[in-house]
Amino acid sequence: MRTLLRGARWVRWYMRELTDESAYDRYVAHLRAHDPAAEVPSRRDFERERTDARDGDPRQGFRCC
Repeated sequence: MRTLLRGARWVRWYMRELTDESAYDRYVAHLRAHDPAAEVPSRRDFERERTDARDGDPRQGFRCC
């Protein structure tokens, strides 16, 4: 049972890293480490800013539309 649980945790971690779902968690940890008093944006605002930055910079990858 322990092996199965450990495997499930690894799969969850791997999928979060693969899809970059953990980017917000890393950003919040970075923000707290460098400025604990800083206001943390909501996940929705973080994703919106990240998407806008990616769409605004042509060097960030291929965009067909």
